[in-house]
Amino acid sequence: MARNLQLRIGTQLRLALQAIRQWSGKKWLWAAGFSAVFLVLMGASTVLIPNQFFTREIAAVWWNYPVWLFTSIAAGMLAATYVRTPSGGETAGERRRDATRSARLGMAGGFLAWFAVGCPVCNKIALLALGYTGALTWFAPFQPVLAGVALVFTVGALVVRLRGEVSCLVSRPEMVLA
Repeated sequence: MARNLQLRIGTQLRLALQAIRQWSGKKWLWAAGFSAVFLVLMGASTVLIPNQFFTREIAAVWWNYPVWLFTSIAAGMLAATYVRTPSGGETAGERRRDATRSARLGMAGGFLAWFAVGCPVCNKIALLALGYTGALTWFAPFQPVLAGVALVFTVGALVVRLRGEVSCLVSRPEMVLA
């Protein structure tokens, strides 16, 4: 069972890397642009980029910065997979089920990353649900877990989209009764 899972994951990653190798310079520019937008939006709203619009009560910890950077890069690459190819045709990666699943995973990853790197007591949801002390006692220690889940979701969505750019799953034939 574990061996089978390792083979499936290895195959998924190989297909994703194959898709990345086939990206054009234009696709890489889209990915860089989207990544920069995610980086600025998340960084400014969580005050990892100091600004005059938002404040942060609790200082950022060391792991906030790599999570912020890696999530932004993965989210930018994920957004670039939605840019149509020059041929104008629909790619295998734009199949409805995979597109919906990866979009949901990517959105969830982005939201979780935002909660993970944000100030624990500046988060109104945590503050309302747990109070100031609860946010520091319960939510702040849970933020690294949110960060890990966010990265897994975002990278997982990226792998699903990339895999779909180079391979197409064959659906099982449906039995049609006459």
